[in-house]
Amino acid sequence: MQLIIDVGNTRVKVAVFDDDVIVAKITITLLQFVEKLGDFVADYPVKKAIISSVGRLSQEQARSVQLRFPTILLSHKTPLPFVNDYATPETLGVDRLALVAAFAKAYSGKNGLIIDAGTCITYDFINAEGHYKGGAISPGVQLRYKTLNNLTANLPLLEMKIPETIVGDSTETAIHSGVMIGIAKEIDGIIDQYKSDFGVDTIILTGGDAEILSKRLKNSIFAHSNFLMEGLNYILRRTND
Repeated sequence: MQLIIDVGNTRVKVAVFDDDVIVAKITITLLQFVEKLGDFVADYPVKKAIISSVGRLSQEQARSVQLRFPTILLSHKTPLPFVNDYATPETLGVDRLALVAAFAKAYSGKNGLIIDAGTCITYDFINAEGHYKGGAISPGVQLRYKTLNNLTANLPLLEMKIPETIVGDSTETAIHSGVMIGIAKEIDGIIDQYKSDFGVDTIILTGGDAEILSKRLKNSIFAHSNFLMEGLNYILRRTND
């Protein structure tokens, strides 16, 4: 069995795979990492592990995994199942590497756009020849709400909500329209351009806000809640098998 650890900006997702199947998963905070991880893996015969971290995982926390299992710390130097044409691979987020790896496994031979709706919204393009070309980074849902509140004197901090109409008739509904409908229009517009410019025929939407955003999109997408974890598992299995 394989242990998959995805350290994000706000939380840590941990899963155990048996070959390509998830058998268990949890979400924890960084403060809980060492204690909760030990309890979680105690019930499974884990043979190896991989850590993808875009957050603040300490060396001590990473070491707590490395002391228990053969462990890969994902980086641009890790062998990957695609050709990385990014101009500055050392600056590319490892979460994006995992997403592209998942696409390379599940949709080989397709022109693909992977959209990850989390703290940031990332767009990643891989062509049918298996070359990763790059993409874009945009503020995510919560980041937009928080920015409106933090950088203005009078706008409130709101919880995410899909507005009933594009016309906001109060400050709150105007913010919901600007954030939620604005993001949906952004995503649809970017998808349309990738289709037009590069012949993209497969679009993946994943991440914490994927479910609520998918309801506002006009484009046909595949929603994959565990896509990043599946990519990490694929990378781990390839480097050891």
